Amino acid sequence: MTTISVIGAGAWGTALAQSFSRGGRDVILWARDPGLADTINQKHINTAYLPHQPLHHDLKATSDLEAVCAADILVPVIPAQYLRAMLTQISAQIAPGKPLVVCAKGIEMNSGKLMTQVAGEAVPHGLIAILSGPNFAHEVAKGLPAAATLACADMQKALPLRDALSSKSFRLYLTDDLIGTQIGGAVKNVIAIVCGIVAGRHMGENARAAVMTRGLHEMARLATAMGGDRETLMGLSGIGDLILTCSSMQSRNFSLGHALGQGKSLQDILAERHDVTEGIPTAEALVALAAAHKIDMPIVEALHDCLKGNTNIDAAIHRLMDRPLQMENS
Repeated sequence: MTTISVIGAGAWGTALAQSFSRGGRDVILWARDPGLADTINQKHINTAYLPHQPLHHDLKATSDLEAVCAADILVPVIPAQYLRAMLTQISAQIAPGKPLVVCAKGIEMNSGKLMTQVAGEAVPHGLIAILSGPNFAHEVAKGLPAAATLACADMQKALPLRDALSSKSFRLYLTDDLIGTQIGGAVKNVIAIVCGIVAGRHMGENARAAVMTRGLHEMARLATAMGGDRETLMGLSGIGDLILTCSSMQSRNFSLGHALGQGKSLQDILAERHDVTEGIPTAEALVALAAAHKIDMPIVEALHDCLKGNTNIDAAIHRLMDRPLQMENS
């Protein structure tokens, strides 16, 4: 039987562990908090992150990092800005060629590197893949139908990996476009904050549709500039994830934007949260990447200025609407 270790017992990590367990895999879920691991083992519920979802009776949890590294497949579900530190910590315990399926959606702020690049530097002897797509954790945990993209440079080795992680309710589609898959997952978080602002300020569905569409254009522009395939952004990890994240208060990024649009301060919003909102650090990283590749990302740049306090929302909206008219595909 294939053994899978999910590293990170937040909502998404727990949901993936639940999905893999339901698919008949031997799964261990790593939680930083030993108390949470004990609760999952004893009560079969993640009281901190998925409190209303009973977990599979065979799903086991631990806070022992050495134990999780022995599995056939490692699935780190760690926030983007903490991924390098975690993988560096366990790198020596990972056997050569072992698959690491990274589930973080973001860009490392200090380096501007994608998550597979970060993982490849931390664990150069591993087989690195990325899993991304339009998925809310509680729906996957319930076993509702869902799909995602699994990107890996080695398609031959990715096939058994796809089969091991898929189930009747969770379908994975393969691609070798690591760049496009990751840019889609990162940029959509930023666009979702903007769409939340639009909703919070009651600017209408036309405005939200415009932000999503032009945001997709910025996403594709950066992906192709970095060597990705524009067509990838038409799939699950691009437009699929964008539609989901920009349309629901279940999205941490959309809900943060909604609160900003209603006039709350970023500091007050974050003080009420214990989950990471990836779009905030990603906006800063994207502005640097756009400058490095000499491309224009006006929506991303406008949000970044708002988050940094360099402008206010009204001025940012005016700036976007006052841009020179141009060809749609320019």
